[in-house]
Amino acid sequence: MAGSSFTSEHRYGKQGEVYHDDGREQDLLKHIFSLPPRELSKLRNNSKAILSTIDKFATSKYLMNIGEMKGLHIVNQISTVRPKICLELGGYIGYSTILFGSAVKEAAGGNNAAKYYCLEHNPVFAAIIMALVDLAGLSDVVKVVIGPSTESISRLAEEGVLKDGVDFMFLDHLKPLYTPDLKLCESLGLIKVGTVLAADNMVKPGNPPYHKYVNMSPSEKAVEAEGKKGAERGDPTLRYENEWIESWEPQAVRDALEISKIFDGV
Repeated sequence: MAGSSFTSEHRYGKQGEVYHDDGREQDLLKHIFSLPPRELSKLRNNSKAILSTIDKFATSKYLMNIGEMKGLHIVNQISTVRPKICLELGGYIGYSTILFGSAVKEAAGGNNAAKYYCLEHNPVFAAIIMALVDLAGLSDVVKVVIGPSTESISRLAEEGVLKDGVDFMFLDHLKPLYTPDLKLCESLGLIKVGTVLAADNMVKPGNPPYHKYVNMSPSEKAVEAEGKKGAERGDPTLRYENEWIESWEPQAVRDALEISKIFDGV
């Protein structure tokens, strides 16, 4: 259970009815790279400073980022698990990519054998992520993959870059895709003992199908999977141990994360 108060240093502006893909993302990139040379130089290879700059921008023009408070919970998970292979489903403008990619790099002791694959469907957003990741000095760890998440997961698996499975996966893309993409990863053998899943927006807007799935027992999953094959079936033998973490969106709206870890197999 998280603290009951909103304590973030930055409070984002109101979300509004139109809150993304209206040019604000490009405005952020222009803002950062139009800073005076001395200020811009302070951002190079400085993830914390870049995130702070994004947060300050979003106080007047909302951005759908995970924010400081929820982000810290996941950084703590990364520091504990020290993942080598990570997947992020939905990168938006790269806030979480930089925050978690930096944590992965630090947890690996600077060893660039650790990889953080950010899967982003929107090519414009992906380009923004790549520019900011490069500014942060994380290009040795972070790889941005452009395209639909389901296709990108399958392609990465086929290419062999996920042959040892996924150690950490952050789900923050289209909410109806959480469960199908998790089942796809299960069917490909990417989810293993030790894998940690972090699902965002479990209250705002919520994701009952995903919550139900990760909390089902193997026997319940087996009944649901009867007659299904491949990605539609997933791996009913996997059992997750789940932690519900209440926290805040960066505009001071309540939300929650659900952290899931493989408990055992049957």
